[in-house]
Amino acid sequence: MDVFPNQSNIMLLVFFVLLAVKIYSFVSSLTFSAESYEAAGKLTKPAWTIILGLAVVLQLLFSTSSLLLHLIFTVAAFVYLADVRPALAGLTRR
Repeated sequence: MDVFPNQSNIMLLVFFVLLAVKIYSFVSSLTFSAESYEAAGKLTKPAWTIILGLAVVLQLLFSTSSLLLHLIFTVAAFVYLADVRPALAGLTRR
């Protein structure tokens, strides 16, 4: 008897949602110029692209191991989306 029949489906959905967030963050980080990052007072463009690129690669290659690193890189992707991206977008609208 399967106690949690939908657990694997939910975990698979969470995996793909977090992967999509990380890929979107990575691609978004590539679209802004390096000067925009400096003008917004954020980490440099190479730093953000490396962090977010590593997040994508880590999730694709090591999906079941190193859960602490997954958590750290997921938080980094959400920090980029919640703090850095709006600051960069605000600069380009002016």
